[in-house]
Amino acid sequence: MPTATDPMAHWTRAVADAWGLDAVLSTLPGEFDLNIAAAAADGRRYVLKVMRAECALEFVDFLVQGHEHVASRAPGFPLPHVVKALNGAASVVRDDPGGVPRRLWLLTQLDGAAYARVSPHATRLIVELGTRVAELDLALASFSHPQLGRAIKWNLRDSGWIGEQLGLIADPARRALVTGILERYTALTPALHREPLVPIHNDLNDYNLLVAHDARGEARLSGVLDFGDMILGPVVAEIAIAAAYVALGQARPVHAVAALVGAYHAVSPLTAAQVELIWPLVRMRLAVSVVNSAMMQRERPDDSYVVVSQAPAWALLEQTATLSLALVSAQLRLACGHDVTDAGARVMRYLNAMRSRCAPVLGRTLEGAPAVALSAVESLVPRDPFAMTAAEARGLGSDASHPWIGRYGEPRLVYTDAAFRAGRHRTSDRRTVHLGVDVFMPAGTAVHAPLDGVVEVVEYRDRALDYGGMVILSHVNPEGDRFASLYGHLAREVTNRLKVAQRITRAEAFATLGTAEENGGWSPHLHLQLALITDGMERDWPGVADPDDLTLWSAVCPNPAALLNLADDAVTYHPLDEAAIASARRAHFAANLKLSYAAPCLFVRGWRHHLFDEWGRAYLDGYNNVPHVGHAHPRIHAVASDQLRRINSNTRYLHPAQVAFAEALLAKVPSHFTHVFLVNSGSEANELALRLARAHTGARDMITVDHGYHGNTTGAIDISPYKFNKPGGGGAPEWVQVVPVADPYRGVHRGPDAGAAYAREVDGAIARIGARGARLAGFIAETFPSVGGQIIPPDGYLHGVYAKVRAAGGVCIADEVQTGLGRLGAYYWGFEQQRVLPDLVVLGKPLGNGHPMGAVLTTAAIARSFDNGIEFFSTFGGSTLSCRIGTEVLRIVDDEGLQQNARAMGERLLAGLGALKTRHAVVGDVRGMGLFIGVDLVTDRDARTPATAAARYVINRLREERILIGSEGPADNVLKIRPPLTIESDDVDHLLETLDRVLGESPVAAAT
Repeated sequence: MPTATDPMAHWTRAVADAWGLDAVLSTLPGEFDLNIAAAAADGRRYVLKVMRAECALEFVDFLVQGHEHVASRAPGFPLPHVVKALNGAASVVRDDPGGVPRRLWLLTQLDGAAYARVSPHATRLIVELGTRVAELDLALASFSHPQLGRAIKWNLRDSGWIGEQLGLIADPARRALVTGILERYTALTPALHREPLVPIHNDLNDYNLLVAHDARGEARLSGVLDFGDMILGPVVAEIAIAAAYVALGQARPVHAVAALVGAYHAVSPLTAAQVELIWPLVRMRLAVSVVNSAMMQRERPDDSYVVVSQAPAWALLEQTATLSLALVSAQLRLACGHDVTDAGARVMRYLNAMRSRCAPVLGRTLEGAPAVALSAVESLVPRDPFAMTAAEARGLGSDASHPWIGRYGEPRLVYTDAAFRAGRHRTSDRRTVHLGVDVFMPAGTAVHAPLDGVVEVVEYRDRALDYGGMVILSHVNPEGDRFASLYGHLAREVTNRLKVAQRITRAEAFATLGTAEENGGWSPHLHLQLALITDGMERDWPGVADPDDLTLWSAVCPNPAALLNLADDAVTYHPLDEAAIASARRAHFAANLKLSYAAPCLFVRGWRHHLFDEWGRAYLDGYNNVPHVGHAHPRIHAVASDQLRRINSNTRYLHPAQVAFAEALLAKVPSHFTHVFLVNSGSEANELALRLARAHTGARDMITVDHGYHGNTTGAIDISPYKFNKPGGGGAPEWVQVVPVADPYRGVHRGPDAGAAYAREVDGAIARIGARGARLAGFIAETFPSVGGQIIPPDGYLHGVYAKVRAAGGVCIADEVQTGLGRLGAYYWGFEQQRVLPDLVVLGKPLGNGHPMGAVLTTAAIARSFDNGIEFFSTFGGSTLSCRIGTEVLRIVDDEGLQQNARAMGERLLAGLGALKTRHAVVGDVRGMGLFIGVDLVTDRDARTPATAAARYVINRLREERILIGSEGPADNVLKIRPPLTIESDDVDHLLETLDRVLGESPVAAAT
């Protein structure tokens, strides 16, 4: 309770006196006025505003009327509501503890945290904000008050005052940066001053916006605060202020601003001229902010917060310093449905009119020329999507007996140079989508101008996979609108032939196609590109675009087919219809055939531990254990191709591949294993293991581990609690006894004796079998339970279990589908870590690296027991193709040191995850071995309460960041990390860095 000397006691009495509230008060942040949270006894929450001593009644009246006006015009708008005092007044006067009269007013308190303190700022949240800003402006449009016309330093319409304060910015580079922003602002001031003045909030910064999470965990705008800076200003200033703070911390700030502006426009339309003012005003708002910070630092030199608080603003200003205003404005115009430029539609009408009337660019008609498919969907070039070889580049479209067309808008993986990637990671944004049309013809073919033009650029680029010789021609349509065409991969001599400003007439031959040695290393061809604007493209002239920027670049550089006298459709790539594919899947497959992730993935290529979607985006695969030695391994492809050209037969015929595979497998296991049964899946292998156990023991009953999974056949499901304990699963058959999973973190037994305690659980199962007059056939378990939560059993567990099972007459089956073949790093098999010798070992998925195959390894005695006169035969199990693939997988693990890599990368990953545990309370446990790793997320570390929602959020957020992992465990709260064994240190570090960031985001933090 507040004491008599506590200022809160004073204000508590004031609230009780003026509003009749019994409330507990606590201080809130405030720049000038005193803000106090008031939690009433009835559960309602308020904010008491204690205005500064010199604050006039007129100003408080202004604020009150502003709130009430918006509330009346937009009843559902999320803003605090004014609470009238007992006397009916909107505000009251009370002395503060020092005896100074202060004006007080009370508002309802809204749920949520400041936008600045919430992460991530997803596009859907930014879109909602843009919608709300427009609604607020429409509501304020009819508001009037004398205070709206007052002068304040935050009026973007009159921000030139910062010019007198630029000397306060000590860093010369930063001072020059702000000077440039001011110069741009000054140039647009006349246009800005022509904009109508209307009431605007004027301070929609990231601390005046509240965000809360709904029942689904989605971030929603829950409040707009602080109307103290309301003025008469242009709506573009309102938008620019909100946009400035929306852009802070964004990897793609212009995308964020475009989302906001587009959403605003959908509610309250903006003209193209208004849109073009927004980006300079965004930067000017930030410039005013950093200059104001410098002024405050002069006044309060010891206040470090003044500097720190401006760090995001400086970061954004520096991050966007080199962006082209023309390109940014084009992107914002497109977000509002405007053409990329005012002239764009006129230029395209002109080009359409000229289609079939342009001079043949390569001296001949291209009508009917076939397309060479270079898309990620259709082409296997390059074999390594991260490293295009010189031979591959020279081989594209190499049949030059007739022209070949390379399509416009085609996403390709051939652009592998670091210059095409935006970041240091292989999953970083990458330019893949072709913005021109290629025509493959022999080197030396003459290139003709399709229209009259002027040379704007002529240069030679000698980097690998660059343009080589390049020319840009500038053209003008009859209405005086300028546009440009680019010609790339020309012979080097073009730089001697042409000069800037040189006139080129229609049909004039101004260049020739270069050889591979002079055109960037490519097969001889012309890259023809059209551009409606060239501002901002001078340094690079990108011929390909990041797929996430395609809306902009396809508008800036539309299809140039008209210049080739071809129909657009004849040279255009047509992407897969992902929605149609999803719809057809729903129509043809049962609903319980699930897709991973909230936003399903469509992948068309794989390479080692990365996957690629249709648009060439790379994803780090930290999830799929089936491609054990990496996606699309060339050695697997080679042996499969070789064998398919020969014969693919079954085990009813002799073939050395079958024996070679069996011997390769048996060489990897203890010597008591002598026999191999080859099948075509892990499910079939477990089904067979059941038959072998029963044939050898003459018994039927089995013991299995809770939450275990052994396949999707009838028999495998019968021994898979993960399946039969689900709703509709039917429960355990009478011949199956379930024992607890040996989970030393979350299970019933913990501590140094947990292994023996879990092993004793088998005693009860054996007793129950005896009680029903049956006998034990065997015990089956995933050596390290995977779907149970990536569990590493405690020491001594399987040793104790196996002894008890064998004493009862049963056999011991080790399901090593998940853990075998070197995945554990320190051990080739999971049973080695437990220091036991199983009677049967089951293998599946990874054995064929994606080829469907499985195997059961067992002893001679068990094999003899199974030889009961009934033939065993699996049509595809042990096919010559499967045997060669399986043998090659085993060799690759050894030849490429993948078991050793699993150990090294696993240790690196576990160490990094351990560090994350110290920083994030949601991480309850980190466990694993090699590249078999689980991260147990909890809402409470002491209670070990599963954080299921947090785990679901994390795996979907990582998928948005193009990193794939899964989740497992009875509560689906354990992050499952099981990449192909090829993963490298950079990938591990990238995964850790990204996971660190995601674990710190608001929905995860809220879980704890």
